[in-house]
Amino acid sequence: MPELKLYNYFRSSTSFRVRIALELKKLDYEYIPVNLLKGEQNLPEYRKINPMGGVPTLIHTLQHKDFILAQSDAIIEYLDEAFPQTNTQSTKLFPTDLKQKAEVREFCQIINADIHSYGNLKTLKYLENNFAATDDIKNKWIHDWFLQGLKTCEIHLSKTSGQFCFGDNITAADCFLVPLIFTSNRFKVDLSEFKNINRVNENCLALSEFQKAHPFKQVDTPTEFRVS
Repeated sequence: MPELKLYNYFRSSTSFRVRIALELKKLDYEYIPVNLLKGEQNLPEYRKINPMGGVPTLIHTLQHKDFILAQSDAIIEYLDEAFPQTNTQSTKLFPTDLKQKAEVREFCQIINADIHSYGNLKTLKYLENNFAATDDIKNKWIHDWFLQGLKTCEIHLSKTSGQFCFGDNITAADCFLVPLIFTSNRFKVDLSEFKNINRVNENCLALSEFQKAHPFKQVDTPTEFRVS
């Protein structure tokens, strides 16, 4: 039985981030689906481990005691420090250099705080339920906010990127960028102007770790979305 459990949802971009990190760290984990569309995040037993009802939630069993952690950025940083090198293929997700580490964190937070939150299910349902937002209005909302953030990411990558977000080594920034592009494509955001973003995304998706973590390859992926 793996010492790590991940409560997550196949299409959640925050869950996607953590799955990528787990694959890059070469860590075994138990995948526990939480179906957001069926409201399983609001079940009392799930709220006991994550009072906000979000995904993902990581449980790390340590000497018969569970350490519970939510929020994808906190989880990814924890995994990188708790498992610095599981084997020679394990990826270090944050640089050791203080300034470089801060830059990676900054890039991740642009995605997490300034882009992602505008397109998550909770936000969109609030707009629909409280402001009678139609699908067209919600799409315009997503496109406007996502494009503002993506333009900022593109500026950063024009200065820092090589094969990946920061040079030729994968970092946590790539764990954040790829799920953002998946969500952008889902909502048909026009990405044609972002040459650096598109290049990095393609390079990441060519790697097995990103492929294994992909939303369309998970145990809870609906048949209509599943790919081999």
